[in-house]
Amino acid sequence: MNAHQHRVGLSRRELLQAGYSGLLGLSLPTVLGGRAAAESAATSEAKPRAKSVVIVFLTGAASHHDTFDMKPDAPKEIRGDFQSIATSIPGYSICEHLPHLAARSSKYAVVRSLSHNDNNHLMSTHHVLTGEKQPGGFFDKVASRDDWPSYSSALAYLKPRHDGIPSGVNLPTYLREGPLTWPGQHAGFLGQNFDPWQITGDPNKPDFKVDALTLAPGMDVTHLGRRQSLLQEFNRQQSRLEEVAQSVRLQRDQHLAISMLTSSRLAQAFDLQREPDAVRDRYGRNETGQSLLLARRLVEAGVPIVQANIGRVQNWDSHGDIFPTLKGRLLPPLDLGVSALLDDLDSRGLLDETLVMMLGEFGRTPKINNTGGRDHWGPCFFGLFAGAGVQPGQVIGRSDAEGGYPVTRAYSPNDVGATVYHLLGIPAEVEVRDRLNRPVRLNRGDVIEPLFTGATV
Repeated sequence: MNAHQHRVGLSRRELLQAGYSGLLGLSLPTVLGGRAAAESAATSEAKPRAKSVVIVFLTGAASHHDTFDMKPDAPKEIRGDFQSIATSIPGYSICEHLPHLAARSSKYAVVRSLSHNDNNHLMSTHHVLTGEKQPGGFFDKVASRDDWPSYSSALAYLKPRHDGIPSGVNLPTYLREGPLTWPGQHAGFLGQNFDPWQITGDPNKPDFKVDALTLAPGMDVTHLGRRQSLLQEFNRQQSRLEEVAQSVRLQRDQHLAISMLTSSRLAQAFDLQREPDAVRDRYGRNETGQSLLLARRLVEAGVPIVQANIGRVQNWDSHGDIFPTLKGRLLPPLDLGVSALLDDLDSRGLLDETLVMMLGEFGRTPKINNTGGRDHWGPCFFGLFAGAGVQPGQVIGRSDAEGGYPVTRAYSPNDVGATVYHLLGIPAEVEVRDRLNRPVRLNRGDVIEPLFTGATV
Protein backbone atom coordinates (compact mmCIF):
# COMPACT_ATOMS: atom_id res chain seq x y z
CA MET A 1 0.00 0.00 0.00
CA ASN A 2 1.41 3.37 -0.97
CA ALA A 3 1.99 5.97 1.70
CA HIS A 4 -0.41 8.85 1.68
CA GLN A 5 0.89 11.55 -0.66
CA HIS A 6 0.56 15.24 0.11
CA ARG A 7 0.09 17.70 -2.69
CA VAL A 8 3.78 18.59 -2.66
CA GLY A 9 4.61 14.97 -3.40
CA LEU A 10 6.17 13.64 -0.17
CA SER A 11 4.75 11.51 2.62
CA ARG A 12 4.48 12.76 6.18
CA ARG A 13 7.16 10.27 7.22
CA GLU A 14 9.48 11.55 4.50
CA LEU A 15 8.89 15.09 5.61
CA LEU A 16 9.77 14.27 9.18
CA GLN A 17 12.84 12.34 8.14
CA ALA A 18 14.04 15.10 5.86
CA GLY A 19 14.08 17.76 8.55
CA TYR A 20 14.29 21.47 8.10
CA SER A 21 17.76 21.76 6.61
CA GLY A 22 17.16 18.97 4.10
CA LEU A 23 13.93 20.55 2.96
CA LEU A 24 15.51 23.87 2.33
CA GLY A 25 18.73 22.55 0.84
CA LEU A 26 20.43 25.75 1.99
CA SER A 27 23.93 26.45 3.27
CA LEU A 28 23.30 28.62 6.33
CA PRO A 29 26.15 29.77 8.56
CA THR A 30 25.83 30.13 12.28
CA VAL A 31 25.26 33.86 11.90
CA LEU A 32 21.64 33.06 11.09
CA GLY A 33 21.16 30.76 14.05
CA GLY A 34 18.61 32.12 16.45
CA ARG A 35 17.95 35.33 14.58
CA ALA A 36 14.36 36.44 15.13
CA ALA A 37 12.32 39.61 15.34
CA ALA A 38 11.63 41.04 18.79
CA GLU A 39 7.96 40.61 19.76
CA SER A 40 7.97 43.41 22.30
CA ALA A 41 10.66 45.75 21.04
CA ALA A 42 11.07 49.26 22.38
CA THR A 43 10.00 51.96 19.94
CA SER A 44 11.38 55.36 19.14
CA GLU A 45 9.65 58.56 18.16
CA ALA A 46 12.89 60.31 17.27
CA LYS A 47 13.38 61.03 13.60
CA PRO A 48 16.49 59.28 12.29
CA ARG A 49 19.00 61.29 10.30
CA ALA A 50 21.09 58.30 9.26
CA LYS A 51 19.67 55.40 7.30
CA SER A 52 23.02 53.67 7.46
CA VAL A 53 26.25 53.65 9.44
CA VAL A 54 29.61 52.43 8.13
CA ILE A 55 32.13 51.73 10.88
CA VAL A 56 35.69 51.63 9.59
CA PHE A 57 37.32 49.93 12.55
CA LEU A 58 41.10 50.19 12.82
CA THR A 59 41.49 47.04 14.86
CA GLY A 60 44.58 47.04 17.05
CA ALA A 61 44.46 50.85 17.28
CA ALA A 62 46.14 53.24 14.86
CA SER A 63 48.57 55.87 16.11
CA HIS A 64 46.99 59.31 16.26
CA HIS A 65 50.46 60.90 16.30
CA ASP A 66 51.27 59.44 12.90
CA THR A 67 47.93 60.03 11.16
CA PHE A 68 45.44 62.74 12.21
CA ASP A 69 46.99 64.38 15.29
CA MET A 70 50.59 64.95 14.32
CA LYS A 71 53.03 66.87 16.51
CA PRO A 72 55.58 68.37 14.09
CA ASP A 73 57.06 70.68 16.75
CA ALA A 74 57.56 67.96 19.36
CA PRO A 75 60.92 66.23 19.98
CA LYS A 76 61.91 63.46 17.58
CA GLU A 77 60.96 60.68 20.01
CA ILE A 78 57.40 61.99 19.98
CA ARG A 79 56.85 63.43 16.51
CA GLY A 80 58.24 60.34 14.77
CA ASP A 81 59.50 59.93 11.20
CA PHE A 82 56.64 61.28 9.12
CA GLN A 83 56.11 64.74 7.71
CA SER A 84 52.74 66.48 7.72
CA ILE A 85 50.88 67.81 4.70
CA ALA A 86 48.27 70.54 4.59
CA THR A 87 44.56 69.97 4.25
CA SER A 88 41.89 72.43 3.16
CA ILE A 89 41.13 73.08 6.84
CA PRO A 90 43.15 76.18 7.81
CA GLY A 91 46.07 75.30 10.06
CA TYR A 92 45.35 71.57 10.07
CA SER A 93 47.76 69.01 8.62
CA ILE A 94 47.76 65.22 8.53
CA CYS A 95 50.27 62.52 7.66
CA GLU A 96 52.10 62.69 4.34
CA HIS A 97 51.07 59.10 3.64
CA LEU A 98 47.38 60.07 3.60
CA PRO A 99 47.39 62.35 0.53
CA HIS A 100 43.95 61.32 -0.74
CA LEU A 101 42.31 61.97 2.63
CA ALA A 102 44.19 65.24 2.95
CA ALA A 103 42.65 66.32 -0.36
CA ARG A 104 39.18 65.39 0.92
CA SER A 105 39.20 67.10 4.30
CA SER A 106 36.17 69.10 3.18
CA LYS A 107 34.14 65.86 3.36
CA TYR A 108 34.78 64.89 7.00
CA ALA A 109 35.37 66.12 10.54
CA VAL A 110 38.09 64.89 12.90
CA VAL A 111 37.71 64.57 16.66
CA ARG A 112 41.14 64.63 18.32
CA SER A 113 39.98 64.35 21.92
CA LEU A 114 38.45 60.88 22.21
CA SER A 115 39.48 59.39 25.52
CA HIS A 116 38.95 56.56 28.00
CA ASN A 117 40.96 55.05 30.84
CA ASP A 118 41.75 51.58 29.55
CA ASN A 119 44.67 50.14 27.57
CA ASN A 120 43.43 46.60 26.96
CA HIS A 121 42.44 45.62 23.41
CA LEU A 122 39.40 43.53 24.30
CA MET A 123 37.81 45.80 26.88
CA SER A 124 38.49 48.90 24.80
CA THR A 125 37.07 47.31 21.65
CA HIS A 126 33.88 46.49 23.54
CA HIS A 127 33.67 50.09 24.76
CA VAL A 128 34.09 51.61 21.30
CA LEU A 129 31.82 49.18 19.42
CA THR A 130 28.95 49.23 21.93
CA GLY A 131 29.17 52.67 23.52
CA GLU A 132 29.40 51.16 27.01
CA LYS A 133 32.08 49.62 29.21
CA GLN A 134 32.24 45.83 29.31
CA PRO A 135 30.26 44.54 32.32
CA GLY A 136 32.65 43.03 34.85
CA GLY A 137 35.53 43.86 32.54
CA PHE A 138 39.06 42.74 33.32
CA PHE A 139 42.25 42.34 31.30
CA ASP A 140 41.55 40.22 28.19
CA LYS A 141 37.98 39.39 29.23
CA VAL A 142 36.63 37.53 26.23
CA ALA A 143 33.24 37.99 24.62
CA SER A 144 30.23 36.64 26.50
CA ARG A 145 26.46 36.93 26.58
CA ASP A 146 26.83 39.34 29.48
CA ASP A 147 28.34 41.94 27.14
CA TRP A 148 26.59 45.06 25.91
CA PRO A 149 25.04 44.79 22.43
CA SER A 150 26.76 46.12 19.34
CA TYR A 151 25.08 49.06 17.60
CA SER A 152 23.51 46.88 14.93
CA SER A 153 22.24 44.41 17.53
CA ALA A 154 20.53 47.16 19.50
CA LEU A 155 18.99 48.44 16.28
CA ALA A 156 17.72 44.96 15.42
CA TYR A 157 16.18 44.67 18.89
CA LEU A 158 14.56 48.10 18.94
CA LYS A 159 13.58 48.34 15.28
CA PRO A 160 13.22 44.79 13.94
CA ARG A 161 12.79 44.29 10.23
CA HIS A 162 11.21 41.43 8.32
CA ASP A 163 12.36 41.97 4.76
CA GLY A 164 15.32 39.60 4.71
CA ILE A 165 17.85 42.42 5.05
CA PRO A 166 20.01 42.06 8.18
CA SER A 167 20.35 45.01 10.54
CA GLY A 168 24.09 44.58 10.65
CA VAL A 169 26.94 43.00 8.71
CA ASN A 170 30.50 42.67 10.02
CA LEU A 171 33.26 41.96 7.50
CA PRO A 172 35.72 40.70 6.33
CA THR A 173 37.23 39.24 9.52
CA TYR A 174 36.06 38.00 12.89
CA LEU A 175 38.09 39.46 15.74
CA ARG A 176 39.53 36.38 17.37
CA GLU A 177 43.04 35.24 18.20
CA GLY A 178 43.75 31.87 19.78
CA PRO A 179 41.49 31.51 22.85
CA LEU A 180 40.56 35.23 22.80
CA THR A 181 37.35 36.37 21.15
CA TRP A 182 36.97 40.14 21.07
CA PRO A 183 33.78 41.43 22.74
CA GLY A 184 31.56 44.02 21.10
CA GLN A 185 30.96 42.03 17.92
CA HIS A 186 27.56 40.58 18.74
CA ALA A 187 24.29 41.17 20.60
CA GLY A 188 25.61 40.33 24.06
CA PHE A 189 22.81 40.03 26.60
CA LEU A 190 20.13 40.62 23.97
CA GLY A 191 20.81 37.10 22.70
CA GLN A 192 21.87 35.52 19.46
CA ASN A 193 18.61 36.40 17.72
CA PHE A 194 20.00 39.91 17.29
CA ASP A 195 23.59 39.11 16.36
CA PRO A 196 24.82 40.82 13.19
CA TRP A 197 25.91 38.77 10.23
CA GLN A 198 29.55 37.88 10.32
CA ILE A 199 31.19 37.60 6.91
CA THR A 200 34.64 36.04 6.92
CA GLY A 201 36.41 36.11 3.60
CA ASP A 202 38.57 38.45 1.57
CA PRO A 203 36.35 40.31 -0.96
CA ASN A 204 39.43 40.87 -3.09
CA LYS A 205 39.79 37.18 -3.85
CA PRO A 206 38.34 35.99 -7.19
CA ASP A 207 36.40 33.19 -5.49
CA PHE A 208 34.86 35.39 -2.78
CA LYS A 209 31.29 34.41 -1.95
CA VAL A 210 28.95 34.38 1.02
CA ASP A 211 27.67 30.93 1.91
CA ALA A 212 24.43 32.30 3.34
CA LEU A 213 23.50 33.52 -0.12
CA THR A 214 24.59 30.41 -2.00
CA LEU A 215 22.13 27.75 -3.02
CA ALA A 216 23.02 24.12 -2.60
CA PRO A 217 24.47 22.50 -5.76
CA GLY A 218 21.85 21.99 -8.45
CA MET A 219 19.31 24.42 -7.03
CA ASP A 220 18.07 27.67 -8.44
CA VAL A 221 15.48 30.20 -7.36
CA THR A 222 12.71 28.40 -9.27
CA HIS A 223 13.41 25.17 -7.43
CA LEU A 224 13.65 27.11 -4.20
CA GLY A 225 10.09 28.35 -4.65
CA ARG A 226 8.95 24.72 -4.87
CA ARG A 227 10.90 23.94 -1.71
CA GLN A 228 9.20 26.85 0.00
CA SER A 229 5.82 25.34 -0.88
CA LEU A 230 6.99 22.09 0.64
CA LEU A 231 8.14 23.91 3.74
CA GLN A 232 4.73 25.55 4.15
CA GLU A 233 3.05 22.16 3.86
CA PHE A 234 5.37 20.72 6.50
CA ASN A 235 4.82 23.63 8.86
CA ARG A 236 1.04 23.38 8.51
CA GLN A 237 1.17 19.77 9.62
CA GLN A 238 3.47 20.39 12.57
CA SER A 239 1.19 22.39 14.82
CA ARG A 240 2.50 20.61 17.89
CA LEU A 241 6.08 21.56 17.04
CA GLU A 242 5.02 25.15 16.54
CA GLU A 243 4.04 25.29 20.18
CA VAL A 244 7.70 24.92 21.05
CA ALA A 245 9.65 28.18 21.05
CA GLN A 246 12.65 26.63 19.34
CA SER A 247 10.45 25.45 16.49
CA VAL A 248 9.07 28.93 16.01
CA ARG A 249 12.58 30.34 15.97
CA LEU A 250 13.70 27.83 13.35
CA GLN A 251 10.71 28.61 11.21
CA ARG A 252 11.57 32.30 11.23
CA ASP A 253 15.14 31.55 10.28
CA GLN A 254 13.94 29.46 7.36
CA HIS A 255 11.72 32.18 6.00
CA LEU A 256 14.48 34.74 6.50
CA ALA A 257 16.84 32.50 4.55
CA ILE A 258 14.34 32.18 1.70
CA SER A 259 13.79 35.92 1.73
CA MET A 260 17.53 36.52 1.42
CA LEU A 261 18.08 33.93 -1.24
CA THR A 262 15.28 35.24 -3.43
CA SER A 263 16.21 38.90 -2.93
CA SER A 264 18.30 40.05 -5.84
CA ARG A 265 18.90 43.30 -3.99
CA LEU A 266 20.93 41.60 -1.27
CA ALA A 267 22.44 38.78 -3.28
CA GLN A 268 23.73 41.17 -5.92
CA ALA A 269 25.30 43.38 -3.28
CA PHE A 270 27.82 40.66 -2.52
CA ASP A 271 28.69 40.16 -6.17
CA LEU A 272 31.60 42.54 -6.61
CA GLN A 273 32.06 41.32 -10.18
CA ARG A 274 29.14 43.59 -11.06
CA GLU A 275 31.27 46.64 -10.33
CA PRO A 276 33.22 48.21 -13.20
CA ASP A 277 36.94 47.57 -13.05
CA ALA A 278 37.58 51.30 -12.78
CA VAL A 279 35.50 51.53 -9.60
CA ARG A 280 37.22 48.53 -8.04
CA ASP A 281 40.58 50.03 -8.93
CA ARG A 282 39.67 53.33 -7.24
CA TYR A 283 39.05 51.52 -3.96
CA GLY A 284 42.24 49.50 -4.32
CA ARG A 285 42.63 45.86 -5.27
CA ASN A 286 43.25 44.66 -1.75
CA GLU A 287 41.25 43.43 1.22
CA THR A 288 40.81 46.91 2.68
CA GLY A 289 39.67 48.55 -0.53
CA GLN A 290 37.29 45.80 -1.61
CA SER A 291 35.83 45.51 1.90
CA LEU A 292 34.96 49.20 1.81
CA LEU A 293 33.47 48.81 -1.66
CA LEU A 294 31.37 45.93 -0.36
CA ALA A 295 30.29 48.15 2.54
CA ARG A 296 29.03 50.74 0.06
CA ARG A 297 27.13 48.07 -1.88
CA LEU A 298 25.50 46.79 1.32
CA VAL A 299 24.44 50.33 2.21
CA GLU A 300 22.82 50.59 -1.21
CA ALA A 301 21.06 47.28 -0.58
CA GLY A 302 19.54 48.70 2.60
CA VAL A 303 21.75 47.25 5.35
CA PRO A 304 21.64 49.81 8.19
CA ILE A 305 25.00 49.13 9.85
CA VAL A 306 28.13 47.75 8.22
CA GLN A 307 31.35 47.29 10.17
CA ALA A 308 34.51 46.90 8.11
CA ASN A 309 37.39 45.62 10.21
CA ILE A 310 40.57 46.93 8.64
CA GLY A 311 42.82 43.95 9.19
CA ARG A 312 43.09 41.18 11.75
CA VAL A 313 42.76 41.75 15.49
CA GLN A 314 46.17 43.37 15.93
CA ASN A 315 46.62 44.85 12.48
CA TRP A 316 47.38 48.36 13.76
CA ASP A 317 49.02 47.21 17.00
CA SER A 318 52.46 48.57 16.09
CA HIS A 319 54.64 47.99 19.15
CA GLY A 320 57.71 47.86 16.91
CA ASP A 321 58.82 49.19 13.52
CA ILE A 322 55.74 51.36 13.35
CA PHE A 323 56.94 53.70 10.61
CA PRO A 324 57.84 51.16 7.91
CA THR A 325 54.66 49.22 8.77
CA LEU A 326 52.42 52.27 8.43
CA LYS A 327 54.17 53.56 5.31
CA GLY A 328 54.45 50.25 3.48
CA ARG A 329 51.41 48.22 4.48
CA LEU A 330 48.72 50.06 6.42
CA LEU A 331 48.24 53.68 5.41
CA PRO A 332 48.22 53.52 1.58
CA PRO A 333 45.27 51.10 1.24
CA LEU A 334 43.35 52.88 4.00
CA ASP A 335 43.93 56.26 2.38
CA LEU A 336 42.78 55.03 -1.02
CA GLY A 337 39.84 52.97 0.21
CA VAL A 338 38.27 55.48 2.61
CA SER A 339 38.69 58.30 0.09
CA ALA A 340 36.93 56.23 -2.56
CA LEU A 341 34.15 55.38 -0.12
CA LEU A 342 33.52 59.04 0.71
CA ASP A 343 33.58 60.01 -2.96
CA ASP A 344 31.31 57.16 -3.94
CA LEU A 345 28.71 57.79 -1.25
CA ASP A 346 28.75 61.48 -2.07
CA SER A 347 28.36 61.04 -5.83
CA ARG A 348 25.49 58.59 -5.34
CA GLY A 349 23.62 60.91 -2.99
CA LEU A 350 24.10 58.57 -0.05
CA LEU A 351 26.53 60.49 2.14
CA ASP A 352 23.86 62.78 3.55
CA GLU A 353 22.05 59.76 5.00
CA THR A 354 25.06 57.60 5.86
CA LEU A 355 27.33 58.13 8.84
CA VAL A 356 30.90 57.04 8.18
CA MET A 357 33.09 56.83 11.23
CA MET A 358 36.68 55.62 11.40
CA LEU A 359 38.43 54.93 14.68
CA GLY A 360 40.30 52.31 16.66
CA GLU A 361 39.91 51.12 20.24
CA PHE A 362 42.48 53.62 21.59
CA GLY A 363 45.56 55.60 20.54
CA ARG A 364 49.29 55.01 20.91
CA THR A 365 51.82 56.27 23.44
CA PRO A 366 53.36 59.67 22.80
CA LYS A 367 56.90 58.43 23.19
CA ILE A 368 58.34 55.93 20.72
CA ASN A 369 59.62 52.82 22.51
CA ASN A 370 63.02 51.18 22.14
CA THR A 371 61.80 48.87 19.36
CA GLY A 372 60.63 51.73 17.19
CA GLY A 373 56.94 51.41 17.98
CA ARG A 374 54.24 52.94 20.12
CA ASP A 375 52.30 51.12 22.84
CA HIS A 376 48.64 51.17 23.93
CA TRP A 377 47.21 54.52 25.01
CA GLY A 378 43.58 55.04 25.99
CA PRO A 379 43.72 58.64 27.30
CA CYS A 380 43.80 60.21 23.84
CA PHE A 381 42.91 59.08 20.31
CA PHE A 382 41.11 60.26 17.18
CA GLY A 383 37.94 59.56 15.24
CA LEU A 384 36.97 60.59 11.71
CA PHE A 385 33.28 61.30 11.07
CA ALA A 386 31.46 62.09 7.84
CA GLY A 387 27.93 62.27 6.48
CA ALA A 388 24.47 62.18 8.10
CA GLY A 389 24.53 65.83 9.08
CA VAL A 390 28.14 65.99 10.27
CA GLN A 391 29.52 69.44 9.46
CA PRO A 392 32.61 68.63 7.38
CA GLY A 393 35.88 70.48 7.14
CA GLN A 394 36.38 70.92 10.86
CA VAL A 395 38.61 69.68 13.66
CA ILE A 396 37.04 69.12 17.07
CA GLY A 397 39.13 68.97 20.21
CA ARG A 398 42.82 69.30 20.80
CA SER A 399 45.44 67.28 22.61
CA ASP A 400 48.45 68.57 24.52
CA ALA A 401 51.86 69.23 22.95
CA GLU A 402 52.81 65.54 23.21
CA GLY A 403 49.45 64.10 22.17
CA GLY A 404 49.05 62.46 25.55
CA TYR A 405 45.84 63.98 26.90
CA PRO A 406 43.01 66.20 25.65
CA VAL A 407 43.27 69.85 26.66
CA THR A 408 39.73 70.54 25.49
CA ARG A 409 36.62 68.57 26.33
CA ALA A 410 37.25 64.83 26.15
CA TYR A 411 34.68 62.59 24.45
CA SER A 412 34.30 59.00 25.56
CA PRO A 413 33.18 55.94 23.59
CA ASN A 414 29.86 56.39 25.41
CA ASP A 415 29.54 59.72 23.59
CA VAL A 416 30.36 58.03 20.29
CA GLY A 417 27.57 55.54 21.02
CA ALA A 418 25.13 58.31 21.92
CA THR A 419 25.94 60.00 18.61
CA VAL A 420 25.35 56.82 16.61
CA TYR A 421 22.04 56.12 18.32
CA HIS A 422 20.94 59.73 17.98
CA LEU A 423 21.49 59.60 14.22
CA LEU A 424 19.60 56.30 14.00
CA GLY A 425 16.60 57.86 15.76
CA ILE A 426 17.08 55.96 19.02
CA PRO A 427 16.63 58.18 22.09
CA ALA A 428 19.41 58.09 24.67
CA GLU A 429 17.05 57.18 27.50
CA VAL A 430 15.67 54.05 25.84
CA GLU A 431 15.84 50.92 27.99
CA VAL A 432 16.52 47.33 27.02
CA ARG A 433 16.37 44.14 29.09
CA ASP A 434 19.43 42.27 30.27
CA ARG A 435 19.68 38.48 30.76
CA LEU A 436 17.95 38.74 34.13
CA ASN A 437 15.13 40.72 32.51
CA ARG A 438 16.20 43.87 34.30
CA PRO A 439 15.67 47.19 32.52
CA VAL A 440 18.94 48.91 31.70
CA ARG A 441 19.59 52.15 29.87
CA LEU A 442 21.08 51.41 26.46
CA ASN A 443 23.57 54.29 26.51
CA ARG A 444 24.80 56.80 29.07
CA GLY A 445 26.75 59.16 26.85
CA ASP A 446 26.15 62.56 25.31
CA VAL A 447 25.88 63.35 21.63
CA ILE A 448 29.05 64.97 20.26
CA GLU A 449 27.18 68.15 19.38
CA PRO A 450 30.05 70.05 17.68
CA LEU A 451 29.95 67.46 14.90
CA PHE A 452 26.61 68.91 13.86
CA THR A 453 26.75 72.52 15.01
CA GLY A 454 30.10 73.29 13.43
CA ALA A 455 31.19 75.06 16.62
CA THR A 456 34.93 75.47 16.93
CA VAL A 457 36.55 73.89 20.00
